[in-house]
Amino acid sequence: MGKIKTIARRSFLIGSVAVAGGAAFGVYTYKKPYANPLEDELYAGESTLNPFVLINKEGVTIITPRAEMGQGIQSTLAAMVAEELDVAWETVQFKHGPAASAYYNNAMFAAGVPFNEFDDSFVAETMRSGMKKLGKILAVQMTGGSTATIDGFDKMRMAGCSAREALKTAAADRWNVDASSLETENGKVINPANGESLDYREIAAEAADARPATVPLREASEWKYVGKSMPRLDMTAKVTGTAEFGIDVRLKDMLYASVISNPKLKGKMNSFDASEAEKMPGVIKIVDLGDGVGVIADNTWRAFNAVNAIEFDWGDAPYPDTQAGMWDVLEKGLSLDPLNTLRDDGDVVKASADAPDGISAEYRVPYLAHSCMEPMNATALVTNNGAEIWTGTQAPQVAEQFAAEALGLDTEQVKCHTTFLGGGFGRRVEYDAAVLAAKLAKEVPGKPVKMTWTREEDTAHDFYRPIALGRFNAFFDNAKNLRAFDAKISSPSPTYDAMGRLGFPVGGPDAQLTEGIHNQPIDIENYRVYGYNAEVGVPVGFWRSVGNSFGGFFHESFLDEIANHRGVDPVQMRLELMANYPVARNVVEKAAEISNWGSKANAGSGMGFAHTLSFGTYCAQVVKVSQVKGKISIDKVWCVADPGLVVDPKNFEAQMMSGIIYGLTSAIMGEITFEDGEAEQSNFHYYDAMRMHQCPEMEFATLSNKTHIGGAGEPGTPPSVPALANAIFNLTGERYRELPLNKHIDFV
Repeated sequence: MGKIKTIARRSFLIGSVAVAGGAAFGVYTYKKPYANPLEDELYAGESTLNPFVLINKEGVTIITPRAEMGQGIQSTLAAMVAEELDVAWETVQFKHGPAASAYYNNAMFAAGVPFNEFDDSFVAETMRSGMKKLGKILAVQMTGGSTATIDGFDKMRMAGCSAREALKTAAADRWNVDASSLETENGKVINPANGESLDYREIAAEAADARPATVPLREASEWKYVGKSMPRLDMTAKVTGTAEFGIDVRLKDMLYASVISNPKLKGKMNSFDASEAEKMPGVIKIVDLGDGVGVIADNTWRAFNAVNAIEFDWGDAPYPDTQAGMWDVLEKGLSLDPLNTLRDDGDVVKASADAPDGISAEYRVPYLAHSCMEPMNATALVTNNGAEIWTGTQAPQVAEQFAAEALGLDTEQVKCHTTFLGGGFGRRVEYDAAVLAAKLAKEVPGKPVKMTWTREEDTAHDFYRPIALGRFNAFFDNAKNLRAFDAKISSPSPTYDAMGRLGFPVGGPDAQLTEGIHNQPIDIENYRVYGYNAEVGVPVGFWRSVGNSFGGFFHESFLDEIANHRGVDPVQMRLELMANYPVARNVVEKAAEISNWGSKANAGSGMGFAHTLSFGTYCAQVVKVSQVKGKISIDKVWCVADPGLVVDPKNFEAQMMSGIIYGLTSAIMGEITFEDGEAEQSNFHYYDAMRMHQCPEMEFATLSNKTHIGGAGEPGTPPSVPALANAIFNLTGERYRELPLNKHIDFV
């Protein structure tokens, strides 16, 4: 397995050469497969045919090397392998597998190119291809960016196909026949000539050494699993309580721990007094972590209590200590040179100067926590030979790399076991929990230590969705035709912050500052989007749908304001702007159809529309609201999405639903604010989520243009927020440009 930092620093230039042409790096190096990590972990009677297929006396186990955090990805990936491998779904077993370069995710790199998602020009496609090569070179195993299905679609099916052909080759050798004459079905190789069959388990060892012929993947018309709604493989364990999340890990002689660090993020720890904590029952050791303190105890509750008994002298934070001061940084950021100009069509300056009419608006969104249901945790065991980590992580190699660094070990001496995740949303890309657990376990070698954050520590030390400010201007001719659109977004860069922590070189444009705005399928003759990197200093990172989460709100709210100013229907106006984008038009038209858009609304109710293209998926939503005793009720959401190809319809719909709830929660109540340098929110009483009685009825329609595969985990979030704000305007006539909305109105 490659070392993340070393690979990033030493190979980035080489990767750039690969992007530019590839000749200097060499085609062979790029195409060379990584070693099969399963070969190092085989028990007696087990055989591995490739990094994704393991066969033993129990049957076939499919390695699904992406984090399962409730989104069903492991079932989707398993279905891709099973499709080509010809095994009965009810017999399929699965596991995450080890951290390894063989499980690299190069779709994440391709998604990061600074081109609109609908741009299929030669330059854009060449850059995407080059970034995929870079992804292969860096070989980072990571779950995020709604890329797991996109990345796995060919890889996983090819793994099943190659394993099937290897099994046929092994059977052909046994029977002394041509492998091409054989068939497979439900875990068996069949000889149609005489009806003989061999169970995969009987010939797995021989198949592991086989060199099968290369055959094409099956056509969609032959699929049994892909494109169908498959039963979730993880549901039985979750329903019966046997699923192992990080917080469920139990090991022999295990100790328990918790930590506390400066609530003024990045601030120093001047001193601490743990004399009272040392006297408390069950406390085994107090550990000075440099920027905080850990307590090792005989159970988690005692560790929590002891941590809270420690007195500290904390240093100040290196950022403004009030929310007002942070907004001032963003406002001043707009006077700097823009980091991004990823869309600059026409001549906005000239068009705006010539326009006799115009409107402007400023939008603001706060920091947001990830608020995973399972608080951050990890278990570590340090011995003379190395270390092991058990944790729910979206990036197991990253956890290994930084834990090794903290322990003074080589990366190869640390092994990460990935459990189920009780929510991820981008938070568990970070490695802090693994490092803290490793540092604590080092203090008690030979004994595993489970480190668990309190909810308060979890909320106060998140890597937040960044604060953002958007200033928009639109200009019209005398007939109120839209002549120019100008947007300026000021926000801390999540890419610079997060990738910098991982040791990757950062620089150049960060598309996440203006995504949801610059990359939307609309044409305006004069259309400019600037992104400004306002470095506040509060740690920020990747949050479900990242920049789209606020870019979608800004963009779709302002389009609604433009439509209102022009006196035209907001859906019809979007259809006109989307004249050259048939997929987007189809999605918008379908949303209008199923919501009966344009019909006379019931008295006391209003409807709002929004569309956002994100992660390769076009998503349109209509939200209906009403007033109930002076409060706003969110009654229904209609959602239409087109990801290109739908691999599992029911699971895709579930992800849209999840994304909508996550978005609506942020819209009506999500906010992290700072006072005296500390986050004011601490637990769910102060950082709440939508309750069941607040959740709307939902109706879905999924389209499939079959040109590509888009994401599922995040695209439902961005349009939910502006659709709600636009619905409230439609109902009340009040335009709210600052989130959360409960600062202005009450919700049921």
